[in-house]
Amino acid sequence: MLDIAFIRAHPEAVKEALRKLNTDAPIDEILALDQRRRALLQETEALRAERNAGSKQIAVLMREGRHAEAEALKQRMSAIGDQIAQLEEELRRVEAASYEKQLWVPNLPHPSVPVGPDESHNVVVRQWGTPRTFDFEPLPHWDLGETLGIIDFERGVKMSGTRFFVLRGAGAGLHRALIDFFLDVGVREHGYTEIYPPFMVHEHAMVCAAHLPKFRDNMYHDAEEDFWFIGTAEVPLTNLYRDEILSVEQLPIKMVAHTPCFRREKMSAGRDVRGIKRVHQFEKVEMYWITTPESSYEALEQLVADAEDLLRRLDLPYRVVEMCTGDLGFAAAKKYDLEVWCPGSQEWLEVSSCSNVTDFQARRANIRFRREPKARPEYVHTLNGSGLPAGRMMIAVMENYQQRDGSIIVPEVLRPYMGGQERITGAA
Repeated sequence: MLDIAFIRAHPEAVKEALRKLNTDAPIDEILALDQRRRALLQETEALRAERNAGSKQIAVLMREGRHAEAEALKQRMSAIGDQIAQLEEELRRVEAASYEKQLWVPNLPHPSVPVGPDESHNVVVRQWGTPRTFDFEPLPHWDLGETLGIIDFERGVKMSGTRFFVLRGAGAGLHRALIDFFLDVGVREHGYTEIYPPFMVHEHAMVCAAHLPKFRDNMYHDAEEDFWFIGTAEVPLTNLYRDEILSVEQLPIKMVAHTPCFRREKMSAGRDVRGIKRVHQFEKVEMYWITTPESSYEALEQLVADAEDLLRRLDLPYRVVEMCTGDLGFAAAKKYDLEVWCPGSQEWLEVSSCSNVTDFQARRANIRFRREPKARPEYVHTLNGSGLPAGRMMIAVMENYQQRDGSIIVPEVLRPYMGGQERITGAA
């Protein structure tokens, strides 16, 4: 959520930023509601001052025995009380309407973000590793998985419909090994604290993470209990310190969490229907930072470096792509994607998005910090990034480490997590 004072002071700058983001938001309506809210506050405060003065005058009149005048003034004060109640009710309606409209305003891009209408204007910042060459035609992961019997699409669809699958034997083992590897490196070497959060949250938690109301159509919801199934651990991690004031000594807070994630994938209808790239249920290890405002962009670079380290240890060729304004998303002020080359699918596969959300989530979730014990609280900055998604990383490993005979070499760093297994030759 943007600071309403900033919108009020710089409306044209906000509108220009929205044009760069290739989106729109009800800025004029928000400003009109803000003007009405301030007018109501001013009118209400004036009436309260009049009522307070009148109450004191009534006491004086009563002491002086001027009961008739006191009674008349009481009636006047009663009428003022009714006016105040009406104004307060209108104020609540105006504030609610203003808050609802502000929830549709995206974060503003950092000045360094490349300007462009869509993903074709994203910028490759750097690339690591050389895409592997094969003396045979490399297969996509869906063919590899079925041939080896480690991915069962047919039975996944039988149970749950399209975009579901079953992992068997070494397939399930590889999936679990990736998760354990990501967590161990994150906790033991990168300095993150592991969190096991709820996988279902209430609606307000989704709003605080800036996933509602914007992405309502892509979420799973249990209406009876008001439980929303998370699409990423970013949601509960944002809410972990909701409505709290931290001390500067606590910052930065670095958390990592492995969770299932649930998304409807409505926006990707007709795209990537084969394989396990876009599915309704997947698992991901998420990195999350809470920092001071002045250190958040340095933290973003470190967040990206932590995700890159995992890819390098797996010896997977990847590139870092900076998102342009038109592909930045709703909450990020600056974002990098990490993409791994997948020779079977013949594409650069996004495996991580690392974002500096600045104070956008913190304002919704009311997460603040104090630089000194009695200092005025300030909003923190929050950052998030995949570190990494197990399903998409399975695609990357399978396609890059496949052999002519259809087997898959297990990357060295994963072998301790798979009982020393060096090659996947089947589900067993």
